[in-house]
Amino acid sequence: MTQQHGARGQQAEYLVTAELAERYRTAESTVRYWRMIGYGPKGVKVGRKVLYPLAEVERFDQELAAQNGAA
Repeated sequence: MTQQHGARGQQAEYLVTAELAERYRTAESTVRYWRMIGYGPKGVKVGRKVLYPLAEVERFDQELAAQNGAA
């Protein structure tokens, strides 16, 4: 997991596209497609990279669980 220091000295954790694809057991191209159509966790573009805050990934996981009745 990629880690960056957030505001106020807290550590915010981020996933890069490859890590997100691994988490959802899909291809990186699928993650990029999700981003293009507005599906999945919201990423933040930093330079040429897209970073996905772990809190946003967990929010998306909860959304998926609720849709599938597993909440």
